[in-house]
Amino acid sequence: MGRWEPDARERLVRAALDLFGEQGYENTSVAQIAERAGLTKSTYFRHFKDKREVLFGGQDELVGLIVAGIAGTPESAGALAAVEGALVAMAVTFTQDRWANGPRRLAVIESNDELRERDALKMAGFGRTIRDALRRRGVPELDADVAAELGILALRRGYARWLEAGGDFADVARRALEEVRIAAASLEGAE
Repeated sequence: MGRWEPDARERLVRAALDLFGEQGYENTSVAQIAERAGLTKSTYFRHFKDKREVLFGGQDELVGLIVAGIAGTPESAGALAAVEGALVAMAVTFTQDRWANGPRRLAVIESNDELRERDALKMAGFGRTIRDALRRRGVPELDADVAAELGILALRRGYARWLEAGGDFADVARRALEEVRIAAASLEGAE
């Protein structure tokens, strides 16, 4: 594949996942990823700031979608409806390529302590983004905290389910949030 061919970012992701699977995350260099993709190391760094980011890229876009999804929810809607708006807004990034690469990406993350920590930090960041966006809507602090945590739980469950079955991520995320909402409501009588 020549350097002039399109989809450099996706080629880098596929090359990285291939190499991580073949020789492990720790034993793979950025230079090897770029070479496997038929690109240069400098092209790699135009798309990703470091080796980890080939697995976590797009976080800034997701943060923007979360904020826009919550802001776009009618003012009369409750906190969990606004969280649903965020999850639905994120769905545009859940493409066929992301679905196809998802299981390999998760396997690499699960095999490495540093990557699991990075994933946890990413989710915590999404939780803060949700909480802060809810607070800007006037949601009380504790309610915003709880709604954000439930939203992150729904995101994780929805993502896992989406990787298993595919389909429209927005629908999967809505169902996951509804399940989380029902489970939270049932805790009241579970003493």
